[in-house]
Amino acid sequence: MRRVIAAFSVAVVVGAGLIGTATATSFPETITLPGATSAEGIANGIGSSFFAGDLFKGDIYRGDLRSGSAALFRDAPDGRMALGLKVDIRDNLLFVAGGFTGQAYVYDARTGDDVAVLQLAEPTAGAIINDVIVAGGAAWFTDSAHPHLYRVPIGADGSIGAPSMLVVSGPAADLTGAFNMNGIVATPNAKTLIVAHSADGALYTVNPVSGASAAIAGANVPNVDGILLEAGRLWAVQNLNNQVTELRLSPDLSSATVERVITNSAFEVPTTIARDGSRLAVVNAKFDTGFPPTATSFEVVTFDRR
Repeated sequence: MRRVIAAFSVAVVVGAGLIGTATATSFPETITLPGATSAEGIANGIGSSFFAGDLFKGDIYRGDLRSGSAALFRDAPDGRMALGLKVDIRDNLLFVAGGFTGQAYVYDARTGDDVAVLQLAEPTAGAIINDVIVAGGAAWFTDSAHPHLYRVPIGADGSIGAPSMLVVSGPAADLTGAFNMNGIVATPNAKTLIVAHSADGALYTVNPVSGASAAIAGANVPNVDGILLEAGRLWAVQNLNNQVTELRLSPDLSSATVERVITNSAFEVPTTIARDGSRLAVVNAKFDTGFPPTATSFEVVTFDRR
């Protein structure tokens, strides 16, 4: 009997070890975007699916953060760009910031078909439409070259309305850098927006009605790019620093405390961030090779957020 018990115990331990190993290796650490010539934005889709963009070609890729699959989803027309992305899950809409084109694109997140092409700012104005968030029945886009946010209303039926511009005042309106307002998130009630300011290395709250902004004290994040907000925590991607900083925000959003700094040997100028359960995902822009980048492959990097 003791031999049976001992054998059973060994089997359980070995089995547990095998299960632990399988769990630890069940999620891919990197996911290559096949054929991409550049990269910048990433956004969650339904479940563990994600979308990522080819910055300079405007193409959109769709993949799965758990299986590690990725394939071309939308071969964009010539002249488009793809920076920040966000999915409106309710209406199956994919919003894409169009960078130096001054445009925003809305795709059907199921088929990749065009839903709308929006000219948020004239290309001659030098706008850089950089990132987007969906909140409060609208998509909000940042402009890294001007103190402007652009609001695109989303109807109850998923229809896209005419865009409007909000002029930002206060510290977030600073234009001292080549890239200023960048990443954007919103509180769950959509009453406050938070923007990442790359030149200032700071985070600012913005009133979506008045445009007034205020600094979040303690949020010192040089080279900040994309940001992610969830349950009072904010993750800030610091591209040239090759790190992601996790901050705990005060309830009134006036201050932040650094909880940890995440580094990863696979980071190569990460720019934007998405989440799948307990894991986070960033996309490598590889701007260390040039702008446009000269790297031959681009990938998504996933890692544990805890």
